[in-house]
Amino acid sequence: MSSYRKVLVTGADGFIGSHLTEALIRSGYEVRAFTMYNSFNTWGWLDQCAEDVCGKFEAFAGDIRDPYGVKEAMKGCDAVLHLAALIAIPYSYHSPDTYVDTNIKGTLNVLQAGRELQVSKIIHTSTSEVYGTARFVPITEEHPLQGQSPYSATKIAADQLALSFYRSFQTPVGIIRPFNTYGPRQSARAVIPTIITQIASGYKQIKLGTIHPTRDFNYVLDTVNGFIAMLESSNSIGEEINIGSNYEISIGDTAKLISKVMNKDIEIVSDETRFRPEKSEVERLWADNSKAERLLGWTPELGGIQGFRQGIEKTVQWFTDQNNLSRYKADQYNI
Repeated sequence: MSSYRKVLVTGADGFIGSHLTEALIRSGYEVRAFTMYNSFNTWGWLDQCAEDVCGKFEAFAGDIRDPYGVKEAMKGCDAVLHLAALIAIPYSYHSPDTYVDTNIKGTLNVLQAGRELQVSKIIHTSTSEVYGTARFVPITEEHPLQGQSPYSATKIAADQLALSFYRSFQTPVGIIRPFNTYGPRQSARAVIPTIITQIASGYKQIKLGTIHPTRDFNYVLDTVNGFIAMLESSNSIGEEINIGSNYEISIGDTAKLISKVMNKDIEIVSDETRFRPEKSEVERLWADNSKAERLLGWTPELGGIQGFRQGIEKTVQWFTDQNNLSRYKADQYNI
């Protein structure tokens, strides 16, 4: 464990954030979990957190778009893991203004508060979508940035803001760039939960968008370990670091693998409402993760096709639990 005793996790109520919160607590950290304020007083996935961490974190309900609340949440924290963001690509076509406010202004709020409070480290979350369609593979951190959706454009802007604070003010910022994370609790807007929930709900015709693009899928606990490695390593400040499996697979082959794991015969049906605009579709993602190994000592436990199958098995097991499956609307397209 590093010298950072108390950490703030923004987006702690989300898919990766909830897993990260649990892992940090198990590693001995004191965690303040920044959750999205709502009148139901719900903490997202932290309402269903594991029993061994329940009651062991401090919840702070707020809005990442509010600079005053963000600064208040950060007081007394040694480090910040900033995950709060709007991430659904289709919704960014629908409501790009909210992505500017949340992803760019929200990140500015974190950076400014961190600078003023002199926190010891800020880990800012990027995404492989900033690279757009691969111009070369595997994709290194030197790959050109391409805003192929309003979502990716706002994440590029947020990344550059974070780097500007490091270069202008020596703010201790590191940028983690996860590729396509999957696993328990993921939103059905993502392709793997979309496939699993449709099959688990009894559908034999599985509605998908484009199936030829490839992705580099990383199991959520491997991604979480990447965050903790970023936090604990002195080598991460001022760096952009890919967290991926260094393995690519097409969406179509992913669906076939899931159907094998679930022992179900399926037919893939093209649903045009799920297609991205032609020039917006990211055709290929494949991570070079050698920098993460070199600087952080991080490698995925579930890498390659065998690791991917193991991760899919774990994910299927979680989603096919009726208590979990009932939270999803498999008959509706979630943008």
